[in-house]
Amino acid sequence: MFVKILLLIVFFASMILIGFISRKHAKNVNDFVLGGRSVGPWLSAFAYGTSYFSAVVFVGYAGQFGWKYGIASTWIGIGNAVIGSLMAWAILGRRTRVMTQALSAKTMPDFFGKRFDSDALKIAASAIAFVFLIPYTASVYNGLSRLFGMAFDIPYIWCVIAMAVLTAVYVLLGGYMATALNDFVQGLIMIGGIIAIIAAVLNGQGGFSQALIKLSEVKPAEGETLAVAQTGVFDSFFGPDPLNLLGVVILTSLGTWGLPQMVQKFYAIKSEKAIKTGMIVSTFFAVVIAGGCYFLGGFARLFDGEAIYKVAADGSKSVAFDAIIPSMLSSLPDILIGIVIVLVLSASMSTLSSLVLTSSSTLTLDFINGTIVKKMSERKQLLCIRIFVVFFIVISVVIAADPPTFIAQLMGISWGALAGAFLAPFVYGLYWKGTTQLSVWASFAFGVGITVANMFFKFIASPINAGAIAMVGGLIIVPIVSKITPKMNKEHTDKMFQCYEEKVEVTRRTAIEDK
Repeated sequence: MFVKILLLIVFFASMILIGFISRKHAKNVNDFVLGGRSVGPWLSAFAYGTSYFSAVVFVGYAGQFGWKYGIASTWIGIGNAVIGSLMAWAILGRRTRVMTQALSAKTMPDFFGKRFDSDALKIAASAIAFVFLIPYTASVYNGLSRLFGMAFDIPYIWCVIAMAVLTAVYVLLGGYMATALNDFVQGLIMIGGIIAIIAAVLNGQGGFSQALIKLSEVKPAEGETLAVAQTGVFDSFFGPDPLNLLGVVILTSLGTWGLPQMVQKFYAIKSEKAIKTGMIVSTFFAVVIAGGCYFLGGFARLFDGEAIYKVAADGSKSVAFDAIIPSMLSSLPDILIGIVIVLVLSASMSTLSSLVLTSSSTLTLDFINGTIVKKMSERKQLLCIRIFVVFFIVISVVIAADPPTFIAQLMGISWGALAGAFLAPFVYGLYWKGTTQLSVWASFAFGVGITVANMFFKFIASPINAGAIAMVGGLIIVPIVSKITPKMNKEHTDKMFQCYEEKVEVTRRTAIEDK
């Protein structure tokens, strides 16, 4: 217990210290929200990666998908690295940085408003972000409850409150730069922690080869709706249900292209060199963290025991997916359990800080400023953002303390709704002059509509597949609607894309200057 508490004290102290050190980088709105657009490659890469992977991935998704798909769930981690990191940086990084700076856009809704010359689009986008980032923020806490129950004899709610207070302190003090610096430290902890945990868990099963042999002998339980109900499916290349596995890969990988808190990392990149280095570092980070989490989860069936089941009122049992990873880790030595706790805290706090900063800046800059308050001074904007940082953290704590059923459902579709609405118009808006206002509205309506409607009517069996369909559907809808709806003013669109032609040593389509 002493070792675990000591690790937590050192971890929390370092977070607060970084917050104080970063105060000088948070004196105006641009600094507080984007770090003055001067964040280097390693900080940008780790900020992207740690915002990507939280306790939801480590505890919830790794256990759930590892149980369902076996060792094939590692494909999810590979997809996260290749599509969600490498391709995202290569396709979006430079163009996002150049156009958002040219437009003076600080958030994704701000980009939609200025790129498509519509305040209504900006307000609608900020409303969508507000609605779906709140439950996603609350979900970050869920992965902590069972781990803290396993490691400490203290109520879960006090752990949530402590984490929320510490996150609030360093975000309020240092803004984006404090978040980026903490993300770097937390990312290093996550890399070391996941490697140590995988080695320890596999060692407990007799090593990798022995664990794989045991997994090959596992047969799906009676009543499970799997494509192949026989032994050998959980150690196979594509697992027992490759089609639904593909849906998970699409949602968790392509989804990052349309999430405000992820895309905003590209706004803050310092230079061309930072993009190239950041792309490599971010991809490596995703391979280790996402690949490691889902690889570990792939052995979930070897830990089948009473601890991972919940019993209903009628006596029937079902798998509690959030209990799988804690059950796998419960027999580890105290020092490793302490590392696990710090790892999950790192993953959760980095994602939480990114979410609350995105939510508060979006609500202030895109909804209140210019709509409710016609013109806010720089000082008032900064104060308002800080107030909303506290507001979002408090709301998320309240929801996490006693989550109602509909919130639990909403958390599952938040990625699908956000990425389904934003991904297509954002990508096309960066690359294609022909994208129209009405096509953006169509994407917003389709992305939010299909995921929310499916929440109530369940016409698509898996909410994850519904989210994947929303994203892919948006990529088809935007060009079709753009072809049949009124074009935007040519002078306006030409001006938007002129930033790519501005000469540095080469066109900005190719490189960003180092200044």
